[in-house]
Amino acid sequence: MAYSKEARDRAEAQFHQTLKATKARKQAKSQYEAEERAVREKTARLKALRLAKEAADKEAADKATAGSAQLKPKSARTRKIPA
Repeated sequence: MAYSKEARDRAEAQFHQTLKATKARKQAKSQYEAEERAVREKTARLKALRLAKEAADKEAADKATAGSAQLKPKSARTRKIPA
């Protein structure tokens, strides 16, 4: 009877260790997935900000080149009359 009691105790201890390891793996996996999700969200947010900044910069550059490309009104010039 002592043999079966010892075997049962070892089996239960091994079972509990397996349960603990499984729980730890699940917790580590969920933490890893949460961190990965946070990285993806942050990357997407930064990409959106970068694209918006690039668009604003391009618009400002287009306005600057359009403004300088337009003909400026000429002031009234005085003609030199030949003598």
